[in-house]
Order: sequence, then C-alpha cells, then structure tokens
Amino acid sequence: MNTKLTLTIEDSIIIRAKEYAKNKNRSLSELISSYLKIITTEDISSEVEISPKVKSLKGSFKAPKNFDYKKELSNQLSEKYL
Repeated sequence: MNTKLTLTIEDSIIIRAKEYAKNKNRSLSELISSYLKIITTEDISSEVEISPKVKSLKGSFKAPKNFDYKKELSNQLSEKYL
C-alpha cells in the first residue's frame, strides 16, 4: 500500500533531486522511498563477512571527540546524490 507524504524541502534541493532522478530514469518518489528503506533497514553488518585486510583497518582512523558521524554521513550523501 502506498501513502501520500508531504515534505518541506528547499527549492534548490528539489530541483537538483528531480534532475538526478530524471538522469537515472527514476521518479523522485522512488528515490526517496529507496533511500528511506535503506536507512530504516535493520543492521545487516552481522550478515556480511569482512575480509582480514578490511578488519586490519579497524581503529586506523581517529576522529575528533566532537565528530558527528550522522551529520557528516548526511552531508556526504547529500553531496553525492543531490
């Protein structure tokens, strides 16, 4: 079942998002739905086997104490997809 949703988003973001969707031959609703589905899916990291080489990288990055991971992730995803 689909439900209509009203969002308030900056005009410039909507313009870029519509252009992105058009270039990908998808609707903006489909893109937003896919994104929300991804971010609300339970953690699947336990199902994915991590290679020893990747495991060795754990702890090699030291973030500042005030580093906001969620904010940084949001900014990077916005730059990448919008």
